[in-house]
Amino acid sequence: MTKTRCAWCGDDPLYVAYHDIEWGVPVQDDRLLFEFLILETFQAGLSWITVLRKRENFRRAFDNFDYKKVAKYEQQKIDSLLLDAGIIRNKLKVKATVTNAIAFMEVQRKFGSFSDYIWRFVNGKPIVNSFKDMAEIPANTSLSDEISKDLKKRGFKFVGTTVVYAHMQATGMVNDHVTGCFRFIEINRL
Repeated sequence: MTKTRCAWCGDDPLYVAYHDIEWGVPVQDDRLLFEFLILETFQAGLSWITVLRKRENFRRAFDNFDYKKVAKYEQQKIDSLLLDAGIIRNKLKVKATVTNAIAFMEVQRKFGSFSDYIWRFVNGKPIVNSFKDMAEIPANTSLSDEISKDLKKRGFKFVGTTVVYAHMQATGMVNDHVTGCFRFIEINRL
């Protein structure tokens, strides 16, 4: 029997696996939250599948998203990243990754963990939407506007409201699986 999925993942095996295993699952782990935040910033202006296809290269290039290491990157490392054809070589986004790692650790110092900081915006519990069709799902919300503004105030770069909403969806702060998708109920049970 064929499973009904959100239409956005199509039939690309990588996309389907991401949809079925990761997208919308609540993430509390700071390293993984950092990974998703950085991948979302690199996605800005591009399709998610483009980033997903390069994900392993990003992990290799950015020390498995170890934000403590990334925060210490110097110009030589940044220059080498800009020559790495395995990732998206956008100078501003690469530099923003280092800036965001520093800001990320500052948030950890202030709130105990990035997870504690980000999840407080939803009172520690995922928002469950009940969209029947992909066309109903917004690109951003007033909450993603608020989080974006707060992140920017804390020194983060490339964290516009659309990037933030995509991060919320990816890390399970919001369940935007359509109601007919088999993952909608599974995610709600987590």
